[in-house]
Amino acid sequence: MKAERNHIDIWILIAVMLLMVLSLGIVYSASATFAMQRWGESERLLTLHMVKVLLAFLAIFIAMHVDYKILERISKPTLIIAVLLLLITLVLGGEAKGATRWLRFGGLGFQPSDFAKYALIVHVCTLLARKARNDGMKNYKTGFLPVLFWIGLVTVLVLAQPNFSNGAMIFLIGIVLLFVGRARLTHLVLTFSPLVVLLGFYMVSAPYRMKRITGFFSDTGYQLMQGIIAFGNGGVFGVGMGESRQRDLFLPESYGDFVFSIVGEEYGLVGTLFFLALFLLILLRGMKIAKNARDEFGRFLAVGITISVTLFALINAGVTVGLLPTTGLPMPFVSYGGTSMIFSALAIGVLLNISSQTDLYPRLTKPDHVRSLDPKTSATPG
Repeated sequence: MKAERNHIDIWILIAVMLLMVLSLGIVYSASATFAMQRWGESERLLTLHMVKVLLAFLAIFIAMHVDYKILERISKPTLIIAVLLLLITLVLGGEAKGATRWLRFGGLGFQPSDFAKYALIVHVCTLLARKARNDGMKNYKTGFLPVLFWIGLVTVLVLAQPNFSNGAMIFLIGIVLLFVGRARLTHLVLTFSPLVVLLGFYMVSAPYRMKRITGFFSDTGYQLMQGIIAFGNGGVFGVGMGESRQRDLFLPESYGDFVFSIVGEEYGLVGTLFFLALFLLILLRGMKIAKNARDEFGRFLAVGITISVTLFALINAGVTVGLLPTTGLPMPFVSYGGTSMIFSALAIGVLLNISSQTDLYPRLTKPDHVRSLDPKTSATPG
């Protein structure tokens, strides 16, 4: 039998679609009381979230049909556009909770840091793939520093908003990609050790960030306490769909950063483990795709996308159960929010396209001698 490389990893697609479909009920339950109080209609945020989920579905199916190698050719101009958008955001962006993170176009909001994160991942993977062909990452000046420049530039611009959580995550993803790209360990340690110290100083430089840290260590943070109470209410099997009590204005951001607490309250330990299992599935299948990618660019890109999605989910879960300080990072495909969901969906579509060009999921076709006898495939005599 003849094999063609044209099947996607169906398990990743199923996992992501399940997360997005389940998020509809969770976001509705988490936002109903808030929406009723603010707009007089409990379905207000559900309707908006449903539109974003539909756009995310569309983004996945478009991206999975576009050859991922095109991204390698346009990675630099795309990243330059992302950097310009970050600069524009600092000057003209809308302010929310003391940070300038959004560009507003009429009634629509756009968070450039989400776009910049994936633009950086694509360009870093492009540079790593090019340098891997001649072992260029071993040279500090011509291999390591050019990649570090882009990671540092995007990180600094995101931190300047200020957005410590996303900036630190972009920095961490950059370190992971450099390590995967076979940068020298000595280069990584000598370069990033002082940068980690600087990030630490930046983390404690603002009162609201210090409040999060002290609240975490002293167990006095109100939002964290309410999130943990939600998990306690849920127990093993949860209080039931739509029966959350913490969503009744007890838990701030119950439909956003702390949506996982509502999962824990309504669906219990069983429900939270199911959600985490879906992300674990994405991680394992994504790494398998990376291992079997046809080229270095596809290999690095699959790692970058997989790590980005699953690391955000892991940190969000760790925050809501009190294992990590409050960060403000959403849970991919579950939290309310459009920019994060759509760009994450585009990234998953790219990952699926990479999977379709491996030998992991072959589609069997008829041998040539059988096809020639098939009246549907053989040419009609003239």
